[in-house]
Amino acid sequence: MPKHLRYGCASLALIAGTLAVPSTVFAQSTLPPENPESGAGPSAEQSGDAIVVTGSRIRRDPLSQDSPIVFVDGEDIAKTGLNSVNDVLQRLPSSGGGLNGKFNNSGNLGNPPDGGGVGAGAAEIDLRYLGSRRVLVLVDGIRFVNGASASGVPGSTDLNAIPESAIERIEVLQDGASAIYGSDAIAGVVNIITKKRQDGFLASAQIGTTDHGDGTTQNYQLSWGNKGDGPLQLVVGGNYVKSGGISAGARDISRFPAPYSNSCADGGCSGFLPNGRYAVFGQDLTLNAPVLGRPATPGDFRPFVSPDDRFNFGPFNYLQIPIERYGAFANLKYEVTPDINFSLRGIWNERKSSNRAAPLPFGVGVAAGITPVLDATTVDATNPYNPFGVTLDATNTDFIYRRFVEGGPRRFNQKVETIYGVATLDGKFQIGERDWYWDLNGTYGRNKAKQQMFGNIDSSKLRQALGPLAACTAPCVPFNLFGGAGSITQPMLDFVTFVQNDSSEQETWDFTGNISGSLFDLPGGPLGLAAGVEYRDLSGRFDPDPIVAAGFSSDIPARPTRGSYSVWEGYAELNAPLLSDRTFFQLLELNGAVRFSDYSTSGSTTTFKGGVNWKPIKDLRLRASYAEGFRAPSIGELFGTQSRFDQQLDDPCSSHPDNTAARHFANDATVRTNCIAAGVPANGSYQQANPQISVLVGGNEDLKPETSKSWVFGGVFSPSFLPRFSLEANYYDIKIRGAVQTVDAEVTVTNCIVDNDPAACALVTRAGAGQLTQVLGLLQNIAAVETDGIDVNLAYRTGETGAGRFGITWNNTFLLNYDVIVPITDGVQVISREGTEQGSPSQGFPKWKSVGILDWDLANYGVSLTGRYVSKLKEAGGNVMKARFYTDFQLRISAGEDDRFGFALGVNNVFDTKAPGCVTCDINNFDPTVYDLPGRYLYARATVKM
Repeated sequence: MPKHLRYGCASLALIAGTLAVPSTVFAQSTLPPENPESGAGPSAEQSGDAIVVTGSRIRRDPLSQDSPIVFVDGEDIAKTGLNSVNDVLQRLPSSGGGLNGKFNNSGNLGNPPDGGGVGAGAAEIDLRYLGSRRVLVLVDGIRFVNGASASGVPGSTDLNAIPESAIERIEVLQDGASAIYGSDAIAGVVNIITKKRQDGFLASAQIGTTDHGDGTTQNYQLSWGNKGDGPLQLVVGGNYVKSGGISAGARDISRFPAPYSNSCADGGCSGFLPNGRYAVFGQDLTLNAPVLGRPATPGDFRPFVSPDDRFNFGPFNYLQIPIERYGAFANLKYEVTPDINFSLRGIWNERKSSNRAAPLPFGVGVAAGITPVLDATTVDATNPYNPFGVTLDATNTDFIYRRFVEGGPRRFNQKVETIYGVATLDGKFQIGERDWYWDLNGTYGRNKAKQQMFGNIDSSKLRQALGPLAACTAPCVPFNLFGGAGSITQPMLDFVTFVQNDSSEQETWDFTGNISGSLFDLPGGPLGLAAGVEYRDLSGRFDPDPIVAAGFSSDIPARPTRGSYSVWEGYAELNAPLLSDRTFFQLLELNGAVRFSDYSTSGSTTTFKGGVNWKPIKDLRLRASYAEGFRAPSIGELFGTQSRFDQQLDDPCSSHPDNTAARHFANDATVRTNCIAAGVPANGSYQQANPQISVLVGGNEDLKPETSKSWVFGGVFSPSFLPRFSLEANYYDIKIRGAVQTVDAEVTVTNCIVDNDPAACALVTRAGAGQLTQVLGLLQNIAAVETDGIDVNLAYRTGETGAGRFGITWNNTFLLNYDVIVPITDGVQVISREGTEQGSPSQGFPKWKSVGILDWDLANYGVSLTGRYVSKLKEAGGNVMKARFYTDFQLRISAGEDDRFGFALGVNNVFDTKAPGCVTCDINNFDPTVYDLPGRYLYARATVKM
């Protein structure tokens, strides 16, 4: 298929009748590239006109696609100017985002509720907003190893572990495929096809920076192939990619915890203060000023004043985290005989990344809500820095908060090494005059991660240093909680602090065997068959620092996680072309697949898929499919130990003037009554001490597999009277039952206080004067997730004209419904997410996402202009994040014989479109799953072929 017929999922928005400006986004296509080397399996090499494309194991005409598939190749990726494949994929209108370099999540938030750990520095792809755990990532049709970031055991793939220099193209199946590929393929499949053939060297170098002079990137790619004319085909390569950090204090949106703010008066600042906050003897106190060189006295304290005394933690965070990646790959194929091939494929990758958070917020007291050890810690009367002369304990103290500025910002450094290798023996044989293809594959993958944290406190030593003076003997040094910023001396630091060392690892063994061919001829063509077996063994572990595992971290608590499981599977697939080349039946084919899976942890199941592909006329293709899905709980979901997630939420019982809860103490009599019953003072004096509330998260060994049913109806119109024009539309409907996730903590608190639901109230803990301290949010099989929507893709490219060639793509996803159905005491509650911002963890659900491209090529010059549109989002509390439109531009020049040299200059976000401020998002006041980093990004690239 000529390359100029490609059209993409990158879409063009039409605003007020004007063509939305397209750009450097990739021209994602719904048609396969020309001369594809492989599709959904190692034996899937081109043979005549029949290939294997993601979504089926049966070889067929590449134009006979019965599922919505997107194709992205290396040139498409280069047009974006982006430095990681996940950033490219996250621009798909059907993408729900996923982890990326804009997530600065470590000790500032803790472990998210999905059971997979923090995932610091990882990059993931989410389709249909169903989460990265429900997207299966393949490399050449074989599962890739799950990620590791030294903070948990995720059930998703880290795309940062795959060197971009190895990628020939990417195929994204936007349909359920559990019957074809097994567990995890509920939302779709991302199949990364690596380079199998290359003639000589291909090298590129790109540098970029923002218009603020920060976030500088370097991207160097190199690969070489021996052309592969003989029995040996060899391609090797490597890359080095480095992205600099961007401080949250360098942008207006994130300098303070409230978006585009210049003070703490707009809310969000922390109650953990450098000068301390002391809820003692029924008072809420802080220091007048730091007390240095002497112990504080009661006269040094005054009442705490909100918001004037609160601490601005915003500038300490990263908006973009620093990431450095080294990668190498090798693909070798040797023709043993004309009908038997032996292949080896290997990937090595190392990723270094960093996260940063404000100095540690810690404290003691029953209402502190930090860790059990700190909550139970008292300050003895004999501590030489205790200004009150009595032991401070549960009888007279709710909490003592302190911001550990003497220890500096919390710093997290990750190092992740990935090893992945596949050995394949494949070939073909004949039965009669029919070719049959077979392959045997052995796969090993390992992700091993280490993380160091600086700026933590050993709470067991802190407890000793705050306790009776007689028990604090060398090397113990009495600790000063009462002197304010600068009063914690170096000897005190040396005794209580430690460098935290965590590690994690995931390992996969995978053995598969496949066979495919045709049985006999039907009126429309040969009856195709594919069948195969697979055995997988997965193991994973997470080992926090021994001090943390013992429960003595003053930051996020964690305990070791370890688990494994294995699965035996078998599948069969049929493709039956019933009719062809007849009136109203240019093509009519049916296809179906069945897969049996037997898990050591989750039992056995059988999934089915069926579809129809019909061309009533030559120019129109209609298709429909039904798929059953199955996802076994991952190691982290099953065996993940309990930890803490600090979720940004507003307590409805708080009388804080900036409370964003729709119904709260000050405006609703029912809420007021329920709050008073929960222990909140009736006089309205209670204010939430900190905007981040501890949510107890963790795995659940009683989890059952989640199941799904999905429907896809669509068609492609390619009129013969208008060559190179295509219009595609697809409707999808996905229903997940027994979905493995948690009930959002904000929903739990609201159901308790607003609706007085006893089941929800049992999960909410309050202490002291009604202070909200913790919400229980362990994983469970909630009732359901249901979503449906429409994809619309348009493309047109002219032939050669005197002014060159012109192309347009316009691709859209319309989210019609997204409902999370959770159990409550009297039944179920439906939470509709479409058009809203979830907030914490950050996730937007725009009703319309659109990306479009205008391309112009003339001789050795090319220009791309891209427009990206995101519709408005509404937050809890009524804040509306208005629609945003981004514009990107790229200029390309080629020179030399066979266009040997290439140059590109580009600007992403040409007009400096600002991200809308998000009040409920975790940190940095914007949703990193939806919007660009603030500011323009400028880059230049040079390529050479030899």
